[in-house]
Amino acid sequence: MTKIAVAGAGYVGLSMATLLARQNEVTIVDVVPEKIELLNKKQSPIKDEYIQAFLSGNDNAGNKINLNLKATLDGASAYKDAEFVIIAAPTNYDPQKNFFDTSKVEQVIDLVLEINPAATIVIKSTIPVGYTKSLYARYTAAGHNLKLLFSPEFLREGMALYDNLYPSRIIVGSPKDGRLAKEAEAFAGLLAAAAYKKDVSVLLVGIEEAEAVKLFANTYLALRISYFNELDTYAEVKGLDTKSIIEGIGLDPRIGMYYTNPSFG
Repeated sequence: MTKIAVAGAGYVGLSMATLLARQNEVTIVDVVPEKIELLNKKQSPIKDEYIQAFLSGNDNAGNKINLNLKATLDGASAYKDAEFVIIAAPTNYDPQKNFFDTSKVEQVIDLVLEINPAATIVIKSTIPVGYTKSLYARYTAAGHNLKLLFSPEFLREGMALYDNLYPSRIIVGSPKDGRLAKEAEAFAGLLAAAAYKKDVSVLLVGIEEAEAVKLFANTYLALRISYFNELDTYAEVKGLDTKSIIEGIGLDPRIGMYYTNPSFG
């Protein structure tokens, strides 16, 4: 059984902690006392029916679930014996400054390096491409032996645990020199073993490539949304039936019917 700590009890962190706590010893950390209190009462602080079901002891299909999960405000106690520390802290983007606020991620890294430098740290937070490379440069220059991976998340709010149970793919990025290849493979294995979906595609890549996957997946989906919104506007101006046009386009197997009307109407 692997000891895992998760920093952040939002959609990403809590779904990850719930997923892994069926087969591992997991401690989730947050700075909001109300969240911790609810979790220790087996109540979800966020709206996600699968997370609440798992916390209550079942998996929405009547199967019993026994989670080895506890919650705490004390990050030091959670990180000190953890083999993996998963960071799911918020990294809010400021469009005016064109800047991700990664300070909370770095606060967790600083604390882990202080009390448990042997732990492998996995960033799940949204970060810019090249961020982990900059962290390696900074912490190596300061004399730290940083063990850092990046694993992008592909989750929907309200369906985060479901999307972890039935993942489209598992991607883990590690340094290209191979020094954390075993840790990357082990972490991917933990996620795959905890998923209900069998034969999940697992991709082990360079750490910057993993960052780029997240960026360009988001960019493509935003582009697809914009395309069908423009189609909808055109159809409305011309007095055409939007749904018929989308169906005709989506029947092309190269395009498909998925994600064609996220803001339809």
